[in-house]
Amino acid sequence: MPNRAERRAQAKRNRRGVPQQYDQTQGRARSGMLDEYQLQEKSRHLQDGTDGPWKPSASTITETENVLMNTNPDYKNPKMFKAPHSVRQWFRVASWVLIALSAIAFLVVMWLPSHPMWLISTVAIVFAVGVLSLFFTAGNPKHNPNLDQNGTAV
Repeated sequence: MPNRAERRAQAKRNRRGVPQQYDQTQGRARSGMLDEYQLQEKSRHLQDGTDGPWKPSASTITETENVLMNTNPDYKNPKMFKAPHSVRQWFRVASWVLIALSAIAFLVVMWLPSHPMWLISTVAIVFAVGVLSLFFTAGNPKHNPNLDQNGTAV
């Protein structure tokens, strides 16, 4: 019975190249053909960020790398759209209403035969006020349940 190194080498030789049922050369030279195994290995190395053969490293996992996520990725809030319960949230709703109304007003102004400059500038100013007011009414991101500890959306 062959030892482990010989079995691994044999398995590696068997994986290399094109399987027999897909071999279009029927034993002829493969100089112009792609080697699927090499392409997969190269892709795996690129994904891992390594180049060349694998070499063991003597690093240990530190406690900071072993921190688990404190948010649940399967978070489902049954009350996703609940009524605003603070003044800031009412201002946020008003900001979104301003943005929606200015978008509708822009579509209306766009189809008018004559474009009065005061109307176009008013619509643009209302849109800008709506967008800028979102920055002032935004809450604290530390209390957002849809963000993990790094601020990435879950």
